[in-house]
Amino acid sequence: MKTHILAGLSAAILAVSACSDLTPEQRTVAGVAGGAAAGLIAADALKADDDWRLIAALGGAAAGTVVAQNSQSRQCAYSRGDGTYYTAACP
Repeated sequence: MKTHILAGLSAAILAVSACSDLTPEQRTVAGVAGGAAAGLIAADALKADDDWRLIAALGGAAAGTVVAQNSQSRQCAYSRGDGTYYTAACP
């Protein structure tokens, strides 16, 4: 199972690195698709039932959308550790 997860993560990293010349709309679609796929991979690795797989896919899609929008604005979200976040310039 670890091999499948590592292969999926490697493919996602390569896909994200190829997004430099995409329009904002294309970047958002790629973020949604990649996030949903990552959520499904995580749910599969944890042997979740169908309801949790759907929730993981929706959560991953939401996270992928935020990442895509942040990469366009060059702003990153950072956790404060207490459950809240702030945005600042990406390193």
